[in-house]
Amino acid sequence: MPKKNNDPYTGILGIMSNVGGNAGKQAMPGIGTIVSPPPNLVVSFNGMELNSNFLWVDEYWLQGHYRESKGHIVSETQPRSSGGGGYAEFASHTHAIHNDYTKTRIMTDTWHIGDKVMLIPIVGDDESTAEQYFVYGKCRRLDGNE
Repeated sequence: MPKKNNDPYTGILGIMSNVGGNAGKQAMPGIGTIVSPPPNLVVSFNGMELNSNFLWVDEYWLQGHYRESKGHIVSETQPRSSGGGGYAEFASHTHAIHNDYTKTRIMTDTWHIGDKVMLIPIVGDDESTAEQYFVYGKCRRLDGNE
């Protein structure tokens, strides 16, 4: 009759091996290529074409996005070095500036076909598989290589 091996360490080592092997598998950022710019954004990455169902973007990159600046300026105009023709009312002078302002800028930056972008994985419930990606910025290598 064969002898049974009830070594508890064998089971524990098997569990540790499985857990440790999976823990090392993590989604990492990578560089993708714009295939289609917004509003129908498609990015090529690792042989896949990711569409808007899988992508998050900073709204700065969407055409028509606007930013509004508000503030208060305190300054004065610069005096002219000449003028006046001898009349006091036309002599060089300054004007105080003490105004609130609001400025709206409509952004027109966007990605173009062939642009390189960083893709940051957004992992799912298993904490290792990328289910979506955040598209970050526009990337360019300084040495000109791709």
